[in-house]
Amino acid sequence: MIISRFIRRGISTSTSPTRRRSWWDHVTPALKDPINAVTDAFLADSCPYKINLGVGAYRDDEGKPVVLQCVREAEGKIGATNFQESTSTAISSKLVEESAKLIYGEDSDLIKERRFAGIPALSGTGACRIFAEFQKRFYPDSTIYFPDPTWSNHRNIWGDAHVPDRTFHYYHPDSKGLKFMALMDDVKNAPDGSFFLLHPCAHNPTGVDPTDEQWREISSLFKVKNHFPFFDVAYQGFASGDVERDAQAIRIFLEDGHSIGCAQSFAKNMGLYGHRVGCLSILCNDKIQAVAIKSQLKQISNAMYGSPPIHGISLVSKILSNPDIKALWLKEVKVMATRIQRMRATLREALERLGSPLNWQHITNQVGMFCFSGLTRAEVDQLAKEFHIYMTHDGRISMAGVTTKNVDYVARAIHEVTASDRDTKILHNIGAYKVNTDICSTSLGTNKTRARGMNLAL
Repeated sequence: MIISRFIRRGISTSTSPTRRRSWWDHVTPALKDPINAVTDAFLADSCPYKINLGVGAYRDDEGKPVVLQCVREAEGKIGATNFQESTSTAISSKLVEESAKLIYGEDSDLIKERRFAGIPALSGTGACRIFAEFQKRFYPDSTIYFPDPTWSNHRNIWGDAHVPDRTFHYYHPDSKGLKFMALMDDVKNAPDGSFFLLHPCAHNPTGVDPTDEQWREISSLFKVKNHFPFFDVAYQGFASGDVERDAQAIRIFLEDGHSIGCAQSFAKNMGLYGHRVGCLSILCNDKIQAVAIKSQLKQISNAMYGSPPIHGISLVSKILSNPDIKALWLKEVKVMATRIQRMRATLREALERLGSPLNWQHITNQVGMFCFSGLTRAEVDQLAKEFHIYMTHDGRISMAGVTTKNVDYVARAIHEVTASDRDTKILHNIGAYKVNTDICSTSLGTNKTRARGMNLAL
């Protein structure tokens, strides 16, 4: 009856193909994430000797992902557990408590007095995103200050929360170190009560960290300006090999009485990249304030994704709370950090042995997962095109991708693209290296001659 009424009124119940509305024709491709773009280019390369120096996750000396023994042991402990709704809350609370101890200190008064609000998060990215939303909700007119440079996704995260961002000086491209005086000037000149994002250790992408004394000066100025420090802790343990040492910057701010926010990720230092385990915590004046802030953080996360998967949370909770497994983890963190430090020294030595006219001291001065090499965009493109070595266009090298087998090849390729005298490049030493005319013949093309002079048997 209703349909016939529409027909009588001349209203069609169908839409012709030519008139049908298209909902998504106006959608255009998003800009590629620079790190994902490196991975895509690497995967598309058919050369069997390609090298990925873009990924920000640990690899062993064979270039393979690692399942840590502490994770295997934690798996064994929780394997027979019957995860119930009633147990998930307790496990989540345990993760938050153990994460807070790890970053603020086992014997910290704020832990004993419960003066912090924390929730599990989808790794460091999720923790940052929840805090960005929290900042927008309670300080709607505020801005976030990022170090220049910072992790590329930081701007996306705060941008999606509609929090405007500005930058403060950090990296000095000439010294390839910290631009400390300019940093302090920017902190001083920012409006009182500004939000600053800080990397407490193993800065991404530069590998440049302030000294303890510089951190004390930064903390003191933050106190004068009443700024809010938000720490993104993605690589605790990778700077020095000691998780306590790598928390020193946060401990300095804690001693100075700051309110602090902290995003923690266990993707790298536990090798749990695919599990997306993290924690967001905010220091509070007292337990009452902690309860209020936690309720707001939970409301934000509930609207985004509810709660993170329980398995990864259980693994991290077990590793941090079991003394024997935690001791094993701390040893494995040291092993990972030491391998990266060794590759830094070996890469620098190889470049210097080749007679490079450039100063490569920054390779060993910088710390953590990444080396901010100083390579130009054109040099990075040349490394990919001619040598099948991939990294982000800002010249960031993931030192975890450098191995005993490929370090000489990486050094020779870098020397090749950075040599000032193009006639005295790496081929002057051709007789010292293995001749191999067949390797990557389909992709090296006109660069076969160069390939013959380089040890590509990685």
